[in-house]
Amino acid sequence: MDVERVRPPRARSRGSAQFEKGGRPGSLAIILGGAVLGWVLPNLEAHLPSTGLGFDVSTAQAALGAIAAAMITLAGFVLTAVTLVIQTIQAMSPRLVGALHYFGRFLTVFALLVGTALYALVALSQVGSDETPRLAVTFAVALVLFDAIVVLGMLASLRSVVTGGGLSRAVGDRLHHVVDAVYPTPREPAALPRSDSRAVDRPPVDVHFRGRPGTVRSLDEKELVRLAAHAGCTIEMTVTVGDFVGTEARVARILVPRGGDVPQDLPSLVSGAVRCGPTRTFEQDPAYGVRLLADIAIRALSPAVNDPTTAVQALDQIEDALLKLSGRALGTFGLVDDAGAIRVRCPAPSWRDLVALGLDEILLYGAANPQVARRVRALAERTAAHAPEVRRPPLLERLVVLDRLTRRAAPDPHFQALAGVADPQGLGGPTGGGVLPSGPA
Repeated sequence: MDVERVRPPRARSRGSAQFEKGGRPGSLAIILGGAVLGWVLPNLEAHLPSTGLGFDVSTAQAALGAIAAAMITLAGFVLTAVTLVIQTIQAMSPRLVGALHYFGRFLTVFALLVGTALYALVALSQVGSDETPRLAVTFAVALVLFDAIVVLGMLASLRSVVTGGGLSRAVGDRLHHVVDAVYPTPREPAALPRSDSRAVDRPPVDVHFRGRPGTVRSLDEKELVRLAAHAGCTIEMTVTVGDFVGTEARVARILVPRGGDVPQDLPSLVSGAVRCGPTRTFEQDPAYGVRLLADIAIRALSPAVNDPTTAVQALDQIEDALLKLSGRALGTFGLVDDAGAIRVRCPAPSWRDLVALGLDEILLYGAANPQVARRVRALAERTAAHAPEVRRPPLLERLVVLDRLTRRAAPDPHFQALAGVADPQGLGGPTGGGVLPSGPA
């Protein structure tokens, strides 16, 4: 397994692990915190000087009761609105809600409203006939103001993400950061390791997955390198992030140098470093972002939707991603230990794989639409002009495929001529010929 780049292992992101839990621990903490605070603050206030808004007993009880009722009603409204929004997003792609972490945010807002209601109810139970917990009531009013700001912010953001263009921009923003994190260096030949002996005197030891079947979300790179360095061997991963692994599926091979041996527990430890879950995530997986953008585009091109403008907006983000990726080191990579020796080899998508992922299905379903054909042509020409020469062939091949599909799908000469022009807007933009450099690629 030849590598195109080598790098040290990276630690797994804590934020991604929290997102995988869907925001549930934090949401539960907010709800319980509201109940506890509703009990503690009024009792603590009894030992402090009276401060806060000038409520008497009856108005304090009325205010807390109204706040509790209003927050419960608003929580129900938010839950209904979020359900409708999630259905709309899933119509674009069933994977978008989990990938963009919207569900975790919705849970947090819902928990904040329920926590405020619990705070008001518990604080209401502490209001006596002889003393008013003014600070507790004032804090409840402040929570209402804070909740209103959060809900308004959520509604304002939802207005943009329920559209195809808004979802494409959200995926593109995430993808922009993931590309920089996963492929931080420009494309260059892989540095030769100090030692990378692959001479073996025994067959490789297969590592079979021991966990629950699922999709590979990430690899614990630091743990894999540590295990390989400690055993004096090399680990070749046979799965990559995004692959589905079933029970006892092979996920790696352990290569042992001459005279070495494999510790008995090493296969199970290597299997434990493969993190799986029900769905893919963005962590370590820029190809997933390209997959989502292609999903949005081809869903918009279905006869039931027939929205080529949304497909063009998704192609805008695909072009940006391919432009960034065109200058990065892609393909299989090696993870090195502190001594500079390659200890782990991991497969990863090549440039040709990513171009196919971003364009082929859109070409198949959108070649008959002039707007999509013109936008794909502009994407391929712009990216080919920007990419290193060795990476131009896949893009030029797509231009040939586009011409062939367009002639077959739109036999009328008018539409063939229309589709034969590159337009970054699809239809309506200025067109002035191609942007490819002159001469052979």
